[in-house]
Amino acid sequence: MFSLWEKMVDYLVYGLFGLDSTTQKAEALHFFIFDTIKIYILLVLIIFAVTFLRTYFNTEKVRVYLQGKSEFTGNILAALFGIITPFCSCSAIPLFLGFMQARIPLGITFSFLISSPMNNEIAIALLFGLFGWKITALYIGFGLLVAILGGFIVGKLGMEKYVLIPVVPMSGDLEEVEIKLTMKKRVKESWAYTLDILQKIYLYVLMGVGIGAFIHGYVPTEFIVKYAGSDAWYSVPLAVFLGVPMYASAAGVMPLIEVLTSKGMLLGTALSFMMAITALSLPEAMILKRILHVKLIATFFGIVALGIMGVGYLFNAIL
Repeated sequence: MFSLWEKMVDYLVYGLFGLDSTTQKAEALHFFIFDTIKIYILLVLIIFAVTFLRTYFNTEKVRVYLQGKSEFTGNILAALFGIITPFCSCSAIPLFLGFMQARIPLGITFSFLISSPMNNEIAIALLFGLFGWKITALYIGFGLLVAILGGFIVGKLGMEKYVLIPVVPMSGDLEEVEIKLTMKKRVKESWAYTLDILQKIYLYVLMGVGIGAFIHGYVPTEFIVKYAGSDAWYSVPLAVFLGVPMYASAAGVMPLIEVLTSKGMLLGTALSFMMAITALSLPEAMILKRILHVKLIATFFGIVALGIMGVGYLFNAIL
């Protein structure tokens, strides 16, 4: 898909600029130019496609579909809806309250909250572009598994008493909301949203690719393998432990993941690091603290962190 662009960058860096392809400077510059444009193109294409699909689904429809579903079926549907209605982890409070008002069980609500930020369109777009559809499919599949099982376990623990603020249930059943948009309106809204997302993350992409280019060109592979490429049992938990306190866009982290794996870091370890950043974060915990007891937040973070570690070990074992 990007072979023509790669040839153009080859000409620009090695021909027009006259840099020697064996030098660290040339490798870093080639990586930076090639990956920056490639990632921007992927983001535009996939964010637009996901956003266009989302015009047929909104949170009101999701609530209607989930209302009255049995636990495990509801967990599966909630996790699937999380893919097509992605929100960042810090959008949790209004979604959480809306689901509770619709009398959707706590465990099903958590399945949606886990899946939505983990399987966001930016992470999927970049994974597809950098690692191919097989890795992307595995990531989505394991992400869904974590969301389904995580929400199911939270539901079985009966922790509704740890919701700190009173939630007044809506009377009666929710009515399905019919979305009446013309095709032109859907395309226009999708394009506007895509540009809005790009304006918010383009600096993160530049910083991520810039750091990745430096590592690609100047940090020896032996150094990465020695300190980050270990297959020791603690490498996956350590990656999750380091990722949870961070609150960063997948757009900024993914270029680093690409470089680190190309230099020897195991893919499961690298993806565990990214999943911990996108699905869990300290800012999210602080926001949730306003409506949930610490015990429920700790249970939620603990279950998801264990699930992410399991995914990391599985990736390391099968790839």
